[in-house]
Amino acid sequence: MKKVFFSIVLALLILTQHTSFAQNNTLSNQRNWQLTDFTSSSYYGISLDKAYTTILPTLKPKRKIIVAVIDSGVDTLHEDLKSILWKNKNEIPGNRIDDDHNGYVDDIYGWNFIGGRDGKNVTKDSYEGARVYYKYKKLFDGKSIEENSLNNDQLTAFKNYKKAKEILEIQAKEASMYVMILKDVVTKLPIADSILKNSLGKKTYTGDELENFKAVSADEIKSKKAMLGIFQQTRQMDQPNSFVLKELLDFYEQEKSKMNAVEKEPVDYRNPIVQDNYDDVNDRYYGNNDVMATGAEHGTHVAGIIAADRKNATGINGIANNVEIMMIRAVPDGDEHDKDIANAIHYAVDNGAWVVNMSFGKGFSPEKKWVDEAVKYAESKGVLLIHAAGNDDKNIDIEDNFPSRNINNDTLNIASNWINVGASGPTLAELKASFSNYGKREVSVFAPGVDIYSTLPGINVYGSMDGTSMAAPVVSGIAALILSYYPELSASQVKNIIEKSAVKINSTIVVKEGDDDRTIQLSDISVSGGIANAYEALLLAQTIKGERKAVTISESKKAKLAK
Repeated sequence: MKKVFFSIVLALLILTQHTSFAQNNTLSNQRNWQLTDFTSSSYYGISLDKAYTTILPTLKPKRKIIVAVIDSGVDTLHEDLKSILWKNKNEIPGNRIDDDHNGYVDDIYGWNFIGGRDGKNVTKDSYEGARVYYKYKKLFDGKSIEENSLNNDQLTAFKNYKKAKEILEIQAKEASMYVMILKDVVTKLPIADSILKNSLGKKTYTGDELENFKAVSADEIKSKKAMLGIFQQTRQMDQPNSFVLKELLDFYEQEKSKMNAVEKEPVDYRNPIVQDNYDDVNDRYYGNNDVMATGAEHGTHVAGIIAADRKNATGINGIANNVEIMMIRAVPDGDEHDKDIANAIHYAVDNGAWVVNMSFGKGFSPEKKWVDEAVKYAESKGVLLIHAAGNDDKNIDIEDNFPSRNINNDTLNIASNWINVGASGPTLAELKASFSNYGKREVSVFAPGVDIYSTLPGINVYGSMDGTSMAAPVVSGIAALILSYYPELSASQVKNIIEKSAVKINSTIVVKEGDDDRTIQLSDISVSGGIANAYEALLLAQTIKGERKAVTISESKKAKLAK
């Protein structure tokens, strides 16, 4: 799931007008607000602190729960994560042998499905819409097509082609505006950064440090104003300057690629490195064991939200206290590929995950049947799938957002083990985060996803991010917490508990639909009509008789173990 970027563009729009900045970080004095209870903090958190002080002291966890995080990678050396990472006890590290016969060599912490056997890794990738457009362009471009003459597969391909072309053209127009705004800024901000590094006498500084810096010369004053504005408007005051600038430059490059997508075929970043047979979903045993690779910010942040060590008196506290994080790298900077996601889900299930966090998404899924099969496989094994609803401020009841719980795109054939999570903020004004997708049918519940403080790559590095990418692991943490104390509950029961225990808030929200604004409540844009709450979920879990069935190992894994 890509980083929320609207605030960055807004900040840059203001920059071009040479306007002073107002502090926009409403939570600068309240880190980890998402864990608090409203009665004690006035923030709409998940009441986790209340659960740990009132309910859990009287209970004993029954088992450790493995949570698979399908994402960009994780820092395995982070002080707050190294103790909670899943370690494959049946694999001998570094001997280059598949000791446990699961098909993956030296998979100590998980697996990397976007890596090569030679150790190279995919970091950047194209967007699925561009891949779909160019896949079918030669078949349909400039031709008069009679839809009633096409068979089902051809008709699906043609509709995907038309949709991709339309979206690419719209995105190209929007991107050209952003590129025009950013072109001058991406040149000037690195210069301002260089001046500040020299004046501060160090290469790395945060927004908080910059705010306290007394600028003297004209260049220092101008540079401080420019850089501080980016820190403040993107609510990343605790992040290092290099991280903030990288986010900006990455966004600029992404928009340039969108601007050129209609005229320029996307680069094939994945296949020359991975070198699998992409057209065969059963060709599953590719990749490498490098679960950190490069670009692990997103996955590291997600992992910390779920399970950062609660016992080490360091950094932050994750939500769940009896959890292991299995990292599965399958999400590049760009759109993930359906085959990698399908195989990542299979890996998670076959290697013991009870919960799978999926903080990613896209608007096209050309091989959705592969992902659907993996979702049904997870459902058959009692594994709960938790997915971020997306950051486009759109109604996903009517607009595509993949992967989805709807098997074969049939809204009457839905997976019972699937939770879609929208993002909420700390106050009534941000009850639905401005960027969050929503849907009365497709979004299960909302959870905190604004200014979420968590782990980042580096031994002791932390920072804040926004997104439904952050809201999904909040719910994954709650689910893992419930299951560690009540492992007899099935995946669908945990899903229902989280939905039914969500805290309803009687307040209106304004959402934009087309050119009109509509006043609604959370009950109009989600199944539960509320915000996930750990305390209430645990109370409800105590009253439910478990229905979890004994889960048997897959036949494919049995065959491998018998070798």
